[in-house]
Amino acid sequence: MSTSALTRPGERDRATVKFAQIDWTLCLTVTLIASAGGLMLFSVAGSSWDPWAAKHFIRYSLCFGLMIGLALCDLRIWLAMSYPVYAVGLLLLVAVEVVGDVSMGAQRWLQLGPLRMQPSEIMKVGVVLALARYYHALPPAAARLSWKLLPPALMIAIPVALVAHQPDLGTSLLILFTGVVIMILAGLSWRLVGLGVASIMVVAPMMYFFVLHEYQRRRVDVLFNPEADPSGAGYHILQSKIALGSGGLLGKGYGLGSQSQLNFLPEKQTDFIFATLAEEFGFVGCFSVLFLYAATIFMALRIASTSHSHFGRLGAAGVTATFALYVLINGAMVMGLAPVVGVPMPLLSYGGTVMLTVMIGFGLVQAVRVHRYSEVSKGALL
Repeated sequence: MSTSALTRPGERDRATVKFAQIDWTLCLTVTLIASAGGLMLFSVAGSSWDPWAAKHFIRYSLCFGLMIGLALCDLRIWLAMSYPVYAVGLLLLVAVEVVGDVSMGAQRWLQLGPLRMQPSEIMKVGVVLALARYYHALPPAAARLSWKLLPPALMIAIPVALVAHQPDLGTSLLILFTGVVIMILAGLSWRLVGLGVASIMVVAPMMYFFVLHEYQRRRVDVLFNPEADPSGAGYHILQSKIALGSGGLLGKGYGLGSQSQLNFLPEKQTDFIFATLAEEFGFVGCFSVLFLYAATIFMALRIASTSHSHFGRLGAAGVTATFALYVLINGAMVMGLAPVVGVPMPLLSYGGTVMLTVMIGFGLVQAVRVHRYSEVSKGALL
C-alpha cells in the first residue's frame, strides 16, 4: 500500500495507520538533542544525576509520550482548542500579576500546589494556535492589508505587554517575533513589514531610555563593552566567551570543563549550557548539536509545507519559528552577540515548563504530518 493510500479518508481514523505516519526521523533528532542535554546536565553537576540530569530524562520521557499522543489528535481538535488554550494562557498571565511568585527580582511563576509553572511558556503555544485559527478563516486578501489585521495584532500585543511587565524581555520578544512571523507567512503586505521595521528603528532608542528597566539597559550596554564591568553586568558574557574559546576544536573532554565544574560560568544548567558544551566538546561538539537543531527545523518546515489545511501550515510553521528563535537568541546570547535575556537552549537546557511547551509544539507538528491530507473546514470545531 502506498503512503498516500494510507492517509486517505477511509483509513485515516485507524490509530495504527496514524502511528505509522509519525515522522520518526524528527523524533530521533529531538531525542538526540534532549539526550545531549541530559549528558551535559550530568556533567555540570559533577558527574551526578542529581539535581538536574535525572529529572531532565524523566521529564523528556513523559513529554515524548505526550507528543506522540497529541500527534494522533485530529487537526479539528487542535482547531477547537486554539482559542481556549490562548484564553487560559492569558488568564494565567494575569494571575501572575496578582499572585505570582517573585524570584530573582522577577514575578514570572505560579505555584499551583506542588506544581510551579511559568505561564509565559504556555502562551508561546497559545499565540501560535490562536493566530493559526484566526488566519485559517481569513481570506488571503484580508490577511495582506486590512482592518482585520487588528485582532491578530492585539492577540500578540496583549501577552507581550504582560510578559514584558514581569519583567521577562526574552520571552516577550519570542512571542512577538513568532507572532510577526505567522502574520508574514499568512500573507502580510511587505510594505507594512517595512513600515514596522522602520518604526522599530525609530522607537528603539526611546524604549531604551523610557521602557527598559535599569538592569536591562546595563545588559544592552555591556553587550558592546563587557570589560567595563567584568565582575558585574559583564560577568556572564565574559565567562561564556572564556568557555567558548577554551574549548578549541575538540574540547577539554567530558566533565573536564573548568568554567562549569568550578562554577565560574553562571546559570550553567540553563541559559549557558551551550557554553559548557563548547568548553567540553569544542567546535565539533557545537557543530554537531547545531546540525541536529538545523535538521529538526528543516524537517518541521517541510511538514508544514505539505499540509493541505491553512491551519496546519501556519500552526506547524509557527511552532518551528518559536523553536528556531530559541536557538538563535540563546546562541547569540552565549556568543556575546545579543544581550543576556534569559532564553534557554530548547531541550538542551534544564527546565520543565520550557520542555513541556516545546514538546506540545512538536505534537502539533507531528499531528500536521499525520493528518496532512485532511481538509479542515473554515468553520470546523469538532
